Amino acid sequence: MKFYWIKTNLLIKKLFSNYVWDIPNTENKIYLTFDDGPIPEITEWVLQELKKHNAKATFFCIGNNVEKYPNIFLKLINEGHSIGNHTFNHLNGWKTSTEEYLENSNRCETAICNLQTANCKLFRPPYGKIKALQAKKLRQLGYKIIMWDVLSADYDTSISKEKCLENVLNNVESGSIIVFHDSVKAFPNLEYTLPKVLKILTEKGFVFEAIN
Repeated sequence: MKFYWIKTNLLIKKLFSNYVWDIPNTENKIYLTFDDGPIPEITEWVLQELKKHNAKATFFCIGNNVEKYPNIFLKLINEGHSIGNHTFNHLNGWKTSTEEYLENSNRCETAICNLQTANCKLFRPPYGKIKALQAKKLRQLGYKIIMWDVLSADYDTSISKEKCLENVLNNVESGSIIVFHDSVKAFPNLEYTLPKVLKILTEKGFVFEAIN
């Protein structure tokens, strides 16, 4: 099994302080985020679960999926959730030239802006992998680079759904940005984990907000 941080290390946050890892607050606000959509049925299921708890979230969308499923994308907006750029083709920044990465990200922004009037200036690099120059150029274009404080690891097919739930519940705190995936691969873990996260954390007094 590959190594990854479930709770992002404080040293990492300090080393890469130009990225947003969490949003500290005293109001028990936490921030659910979903990567890789919109995907038919799965993203719509996520929306249904969020609505049950009056929860808002942030969806980092792949431009190609936005173009293929515009009605689902518009549903995200109409239901009051925030939208972020996740590149057009889910590019790994470490393996991509800066020029190509920026062009691909701009293509995603175009797909998003063709369907909504407001500019989308939240960005999450696929895999969390982005070169310093790529990030600098994106920030110069007005983007905030949104990373995470808690990784559910729902995409990891080698872990159990119970472990996925534990990853979130044992590490969340006020201000946490939590990563889920509205994808086919992650759905077996997501389907089990998300309803329980929403119920348990709501009962503990947490409030689910979208990232502005």
